[in-house]
Amino acid sequence: MKQLLILLLAISIVGCKQEPKVDYALFSGKIENANADKLTVKGFEFEKEISINNDGTFADTLRLTEAGFYSFSVGRESSSIYLKNGDALSLTLNTLMFDESVKYTGVGSVENNYLASKYMNNETMMGESPVFYSLDESAFKNKLDEIFNSNKTALNNLKDADEDFITSELKNLEYDTYMSLNSYEQAHVYYTKNEAFKVSDSFLPEALKNMSYDDATAYKNSSSYKQLAYSYTMNTLFDKLGDDYNNASGEDLKSVSEIKIPALKNDVVSYLGKFMVSPANPNMKSIYEFLSANSTDEKFKTELSTTYNKVKALVKGMPSPQFTNYENHKGGETSLSDLKGKYVYVDVWATWCGPCKREIPFLKEIEKQYHGKNIEFVSTSIDVANDHSTWVEMVKEMQLGGIQLFADNNWKSKFVTDYGIEGIPRFILIDPNGNIVSADAPRPSDPKLVELFTELKI
Repeated sequence: MKQLLILLLAISIVGCKQEPKVDYALFSGKIENANADKLTVKGFEFEKEISINNDGTFADTLRLTEAGFYSFSVGRESSSIYLKNGDALSLTLNTLMFDESVKYTGVGSVENNYLASKYMNNETMMGESPVFYSLDESAFKNKLDEIFNSNKTALNNLKDADEDFITSELKNLEYDTYMSLNSYEQAHVYYTKNEAFKVSDSFLPEALKNMSYDDATAYKNSSSYKQLAYSYTMNTLFDKLGDDYNNASGEDLKSVSEIKIPALKNDVVSYLGKFMVSPANPNMKSIYEFLSANSTDEKFKTELSTTYNKVKALVKGMPSPQFTNYENHKGGETSLSDLKGKYVYVDVWATWCGPCKREIPFLKEIEKQYHGKNIEFVSTSIDVANDHSTWVEMVKEMQLGGIQLFADNNWKSKFVTDYGIEGIPRFILIDPNGNIVSADAPRPSDPKLVELFTELKI
C-alpha cells in the first residue's frame, strides 16, 4: 500500500509539473528555383538571415520578443508573415511564381495561409491599377467594400486561428481600406490625366480625417497604418517648414518631439538626418543636436554623429577640399588651385546619371549668361575607368562647355569623399580664395542659383 501511494505521488508530481515555455519559433521549408542563398526575416527591431541550402531547403529558430506581423524576403521578392513563439511553420514556394506558390504547413499555418490568400485575393479583385484608380468615387468605394468584406469573411471562417491575430487583422483590413482611399485622389489624377480632379468633401471617412496616429501596435502590425502615419506626419511637417526647409533650425522641427509613436519618431528623424544635416544649412548644428536628442536608435545616432563631424568642416568660409591633376577633356590636367582668383561652380556628375543629364541644358544657359564673368564652370565626371571613352564621346556629342574633368578614382576620389558626396548630381560653389561658399549649392535649374550669384556680385 505504501509503495502504491509513493507511485501515485510521483505520477501526480510529474503530471502537475509545468511545461517549459517555448521562447522561439521554428521556421523551415523548401524554395524551388532559389535566386538567393539567404532568406531574411524582418520585423520591428528584429532581423535574421537564414541560409538556404543548395537543394533549396532551410531551417532555423527565431527568438521573437513578441508575436506579430513580420516579413520574409528571398532576393527581391517578399511576403507578409505572422509569427509567434511556439510556431513550427514550414514554407514552400517557387520563386518563378512567388506570390502564387506560397504555401504553409505546421503550427502557425492557418494564419499565414490566410495572409498569402489575402494578397492574391486583393490583386485579383483590384485588377490593373490604371483601371482600378480610374473608377469614379462611388465605384471605387464599392470595390473597396467588396474587397474588405471578402477578406473579413475569409478571416472569420478560419478555424483554430490565434485570437490576437484575428483582432489585429480586423484592424488591418480597415487600415488597408483607409490607405487606398487616401491614395485615390493622387492616383486618379495620374491615371486619368485630369489635373483638376479633387475628391468630394464626403469621400474620406471621418475616422480617417480625424485619425490621431498614436497607436504604436498598429504601426508595427499594419503596413497601411504605417504609411498613413508616416505620410501624414511628414506632410504636416513640411507644410510648416515651407520651401525654405534647407535653412530650418532645430526649433522649426519641434513638432517632431510631439510624435507619440517612438518607432514613427525614429523613422522621421532618420529620414530628416539624411539631408538636413547639411553644410548648406547655416543651422546645421542645431539640426544635428535636435535629431540626436529625438532618436532612440543608437546605430542612427552614431552614423549621424559621423556625418556631422565630417560635414561641419564644409560650412561656408572653410577651406575647400582640393582636387589635383584631374584629366581635362581639352588636354592636360587641371587642379582646383589652378582656378584660384575666380569663383568655381563644380558639377559632380556621371554619364549614366539621368538627373545629372537633365541639368545640362540649364547649365549651358547659366554658362552662357555668365560668360566672361569672374567664375569658372567645372564639370567633374565620376564615371568608372571603363567608361572613360563614353565620357569622352558624350562631352563631344552634347557639346558640353566649361571645364570638363575626369575624376581620378570615381566615387572614391578624395575630393568626392572629402565633400561626403553619396548622391549625384551635386553642385559646389567655391570663392576666389579657395574657400567654400556652398558645399551643396543650388542646381542650374533652380532660380536660387542666379539669386546667389547676384548676391555675390559675380
